[in-house]
Amino acid sequence: MLDRRLFLSSFSSLGLTSTLLPGVLWAKVDAEKVQVITKEMLREACKVAGVSFSEPQLDAMLDGVNKNLAKYMEIRKTPLDNSVAPPVYFNPIVAGTKIDREKKSFRPSARPSVTRPQNLEGAAFWPVTQLAELLRTRQATSLELTQMYLARLKRYNLKLLCAVTITEDLALQQAREADKEIAAGHYRGPLHGIPYGVKDIGSVKGYPTTWGAAPFKTRVFDVDATVVDKLHAAGAVLIAKLATGELALDDQWFGGQTKNPWDLSMGSQGSSAGPGSATAAGLVGFSIGTETGGSIMEPSGICGVTGLRPTYGRVSRYGFMTLTWSLDKIGPMCRSVEDCALVLNAIQGPDEKDFTLHDIPFNWDASLDIRQLRVGYLKAAFEDTRQTPQVNANDAAALAKIRSLGVHLVEVALPKYSDLDIGVIIYGEGNAALYDPVETQPETLVRQDRVANQHSLRLLPAVEYLNAQRIRTLLMEGMARVMENIDVYILPFDYGDYTPNPVATLNTGVTNLTGHPGVCVPHGFNEKGNPTSITFIGKLFGEAKMLALAKAYQDATGWHLKHPPLFASR
Repeated sequence: MLDRRLFLSSFSSLGLTSTLLPGVLWAKVDAEKVQVITKEMLREACKVAGVSFSEPQLDAMLDGVNKNLAKYMEIRKTPLDNSVAPPVYFNPIVAGTKIDREKKSFRPSARPSVTRPQNLEGAAFWPVTQLAELLRTRQATSLELTQMYLARLKRYNLKLLCAVTITEDLALQQAREADKEIAAGHYRGPLHGIPYGVKDIGSVKGYPTTWGAAPFKTRVFDVDATVVDKLHAAGAVLIAKLATGELALDDQWFGGQTKNPWDLSMGSQGSSAGPGSATAAGLVGFSIGTETGGSIMEPSGICGVTGLRPTYGRVSRYGFMTLTWSLDKIGPMCRSVEDCALVLNAIQGPDEKDFTLHDIPFNWDASLDIRQLRVGYLKAAFEDTRQTPQVNANDAAALAKIRSLGVHLVEVALPKYSDLDIGVIIYGEGNAALYDPVETQPETLVRQDRVANQHSLRLLPAVEYLNAQRIRTLLMEGMARVMENIDVYILPFDYGDYTPNPVATLNTGVTNLTGHPGVCVPHGFNEKGNPTSITFIGKLFGEAKMLALAKAYQDATGWHLKHPPLFASR
């Protein structure tokens, strides 16, 4: 039996009407004996698609259009879970791209000297590098650290709305296991025993994975996401499923709006809102976010944490909600650049469940001489004056500081086709990926504007979607030429709606479309006392050099050591 509601909604979404009664119309299609799309309906539908045909052409098309409608209904009989991907996989590497495939030793910084604070909550804002040394030297146990962060989550979550589910039982169990192993001399590395949170579009056995959407409040998947598995193998302790904007869009979810710890009057922006907020407020040691069109970088920059968007194809997405197959990426949101490097090292690399992955080494060297790097800066973005005077001053100061580190900067510009609308691809693919609940339960969703957008792009012609992807190829080739003679380039952070910089906004779309990695780090405060940030973009699979430059800047400035006073330890 065909789905009556879907069939009828296909006409209402077109804005068309039929002179046939719905029951009669349905019966005729179900029997597949008569045409139900009239010439007038076809003519109006062509207007929606932005195409035009002659009257004889419309006459000739009519039979095929009606046959196609029956085929569409047949396709819709097959239930398709969000986890089912099309057998076409995006590859960010274009012809001629040179990738360093030689595996080298992982070279972190020297271990810091740490002393346990009298009140362990004094370590709430410590980076992973310091927390790890606290545990390795057995000045504190993972159980103590976990209980401290759990207490802070319970105390502050009602203000921030950054956690959907606190995984207390699992966290305490994993912390005790970590302590036994560390005590027995089986130390797994710098993430062993460190409490963290994962964006609530990643599945964890035994706990709800809500995608921020009301219809899924109690849904539990019987699988751990690959990233969760890899962090468990590294000994990390999962303490929370952190808030995601509904269906990975912005900071609004069924529990409310996730807040920025620096300014509770504003949201933390971007769908990795919970990871950004929780990390900034010192409620987790680090967190895992996802990005399709800005959702790691934006909340990281707004909340003053260090956010890394890896190269597309670096980190497995198995077990995470799909928004867009050819754009989704998973990465760490931390309190320092080196923390991001440590987490990326644990979660990156291929598995047998995500066929977009490349087996390319991540050769982190914290002592890399950045003066050897070829570094560009996006001149047009730095010349934009629409940001506030303080933000502009912070951008200029960041460039001056990087130059003072012995780095020669060359001008770069975004390539041709940078104005390709990323939304065509996000919503084109997202319409298929998120059929449930956008199509089946739209009235239950918070973001009705998103529902309308999804519905409108249900009419996106396949030809236009494919042509957008072809233009994307031209953009990727242009970006390859931009990156040919540089290792990294720098630009102002994209603040979205807060203090827009159109060139920075273009860059967000471009680098997500091309799959290039990016990292944002704090670089000061604006007139309101809220964090500001700067962005570094690296070559495909060039995270190591990109992060080395970002770390050198971060170490020379110390902005990442500032924390929101409302959430200071007691």
